[in-house]
Amino acid sequence: MHPLPAVFANASWIASPIHTDAKTAPPAPFFRREFTADGDLASAQLHLTALGLYECEINGRRVGRDIFAPGWTEYHRRVCYQTHEVGELLRRGPNAIGVILGDGWYCGKLAWRDRQNYGGDRPLLLAALTLNFTDGTTRTVTSGADWLTASGPIVRHGLLEGETYDARLELRGWSSPAAGAAADPRWQPVIVSAPPHDLSVEISRGVPAREHERLRPVAVTTLTVDGAVSRLFDLGQNFSGYATVSVKAARGRTLTLRFSEILADGKPYYDNLRSAVATDVYVCNSDATETWQPRFTFHGFRYVEARGLRADDELEVTGIVAHSATPPTGAFACSNRLLNQLQHNIVWGQKSNFLDVPTDCPQRDERLGWTGDAQVFIRTAAFNMDVQKFFHQWLRTMRDTQGPRGGLPPTVPNALHPLTEEEDGLAGWSDAMIICPWTLWLCYGDRQALAEHYDAMRRFMEFQRQYHVKDGIRSHPDLDAWGGYGDWLAQDGNNGGSTQKDLISTAYYAYVAELMAKIAALLGHADDARQYKELHANTVAAFRRRFVTPDGLIVSGTQTAYTLALRFGLVPEPARPAAAAELARNIKEHDWHLTTGFLGTPYLLDVLTASGRLDVAYKLLEQETFPSWLFPVRHGATTIWERWDGWHPEKGMQNVGMNSFNHYAYGAVGEWMYRVVAGLDLDETRPGYQHIIFRPQPGGSLSWARASLRTADGEIAIHWQRQPGALTLTLTVPENRAATFYPPAGYDQTGPLTLTAGKHELQLKILSPQKNTKST
Repeated sequence: MHPLPAVFANASWIASPIHTDAKTAPPAPFFRREFTADGDLASAQLHLTALGLYECEINGRRVGRDIFAPGWTEYHRRVCYQTHEVGELLRRGPNAIGVILGDGWYCGKLAWRDRQNYGGDRPLLLAALTLNFTDGTTRTVTSGADWLTASGPIVRHGLLEGETYDARLELRGWSSPAAGAAADPRWQPVIVSAPPHDLSVEISRGVPAREHERLRPVAVTTLTVDGAVSRLFDLGQNFSGYATVSVKAARGRTLTLRFSEILADGKPYYDNLRSAVATDVYVCNSDATETWQPRFTFHGFRYVEARGLRADDELEVTGIVAHSATPPTGAFACSNRLLNQLQHNIVWGQKSNFLDVPTDCPQRDERLGWTGDAQVFIRTAAFNMDVQKFFHQWLRTMRDTQGPRGGLPPTVPNALHPLTEEEDGLAGWSDAMIICPWTLWLCYGDRQALAEHYDAMRRFMEFQRQYHVKDGIRSHPDLDAWGGYGDWLAQDGNNGGSTQKDLISTAYYAYVAELMAKIAALLGHADDARQYKELHANTVAAFRRRFVTPDGLIVSGTQTAYTLALRFGLVPEPARPAAAAELARNIKEHDWHLTTGFLGTPYLLDVLTASGRLDVAYKLLEQETFPSWLFPVRHGATTIWERWDGWHPEKGMQNVGMNSFNHYAYGAVGEWMYRVVAGLDLDETRPGYQHIIFRPQPGGSLSWARASLRTADGEIAIHWQRQPGALTLTLTVPENRAATFYPPAGYDQTGPLTLTAGKHELQLKILSPQKNTKST
């Protein structure tokens, strides 16, 4: 059994005696405990966690700013706690602490499953308040049988269901002393209840979820839907969070709020939510103006439909953006306004889906930590925001989900199969165990991410070798009839695309073997490094035997097949030009459109650039017709769509079974824009931007581009602009950093320039046609 941390000495897990079944959304339990501070307080610390979600008050004032605490971990193995300094909330004499619990991810409905996925039928609370007095004495108030519990105004709640709040049932003064609890029959003794699993309680090392921007409506209209009159609030931006309402109506009037991402024929479109109810309800308590927002739910939405009010009732709606507190670090802009909107959509897709774990979408009955989405996007994410601690916490959870043989599930936490030991090796998904720590090393110089998870990486690689590889081929059809998700949502086949799954799997196997060789060498594991180098060489050879012809043609013949083979160095050097030419030919045959899915798309432009086809890369980037990055932008998208054609002017909505309008995976193109278009890159040998690479590659229609990145030493920045006959650049290097500028081809500066700290102004003259032998 895992012992509780010392800060919880003498504390017990407590719960409400009220609970519901696996299909019914329950009321949220309130807890309270009065105590006396007999002396002058010097300080006080509150240590708090829950299986479920908590919100705490002391003497009627809220503790901290965190939302959805203590966060989502693998509840079979670990739950985190937070420590709050609360001395300023306490006073000499009578005090009271109050806590509300929500089902959250622990026992609420997850994805398309019922409630109680992790085996618990109700949320549990664990608390310890340490009072430090000026005379040097201490006293601890802990959760236990002497606490009271009651049901209050939150009569229904769930992350997917939404929240119902009946203000007529409010527990006045419930978190203040002398609130009359002894005379209120609603307050009953708690039950002491141990968690259903032996788990570790650990201090949180991640970043909390917080409220951020507040969005006011850009338009308010009146609708008549199914005979009912409603008000429709357009907040102008698709996002993750909830709405706060200010309402003035008669006591007992019921306000119903529904949330949608997009309109269909001018009306809110709800079909793509699948089984997610995503509905908030507020029952008014008086004729005065009342303000309310939910505590234990969130939605993915742009539009709020409000029903139940009369024409003369007053209502204001404000959107509250909620996501993990990952501060912004990077910025990008260029002369193409559609690309600027694409960058806006990338950032808002990241905000919307980085809520405690990197989820796929925030709106429908899913909202899971799909590993494939995270690994393709992490490099883009690390430019836009500081995600180092965010991914540290998630990778620890990934390690918690690892099975006894070393396999990993495709979602972390393992919400789809939490009661079983599901192990697999899905190419591009489970490989996140290696790719994500490596990316943290590149972007932050984070050696700890490599060292902390190295054993889990080794176990995963051994699992692959034993159970998924035959004759050097990963996901060999003789061993794995399914083969994983493939090139998910590619345009050249069904959901998994038409690229052979064993080709994709073996390509990724070669890639992660190469990364493991580098990681082992960095950490001083020389024998491992040699073994992984050998594994990489053998896998490359197996790939070439099975999938590459001597002329450089790749089996499957898809854009993704060529992209992965070229990106991961699987094509022999003499045949690379032919393979690159076939990729470009395929794109031209599709009228300069991509056909790639989740695994091929992130590397496509990079491969074209490295193959000398920057012109084709820009054609794809600036393509405005379906399928392309700018097709959703042209049709009003404010976030990244799950499908290239989530909505099409000729076909309407895509399949309701899987059609999110806020999915960040295709936003992985961002890192190519920052590295290649703007030209701000890092040096793998001196990671964390200790040595900055400025390598702009102007192209397409662009006349200027800029990017900046905030670091601990100051801002890195580049701004280039095409002038008649010249290219002007402004480069900024912070103190304690080195930089090298590599000029684009076609200008009079032909060699690299070493730059010191400071701002540098450069002007490169374009070469005359006779001297210009390279294409830009």
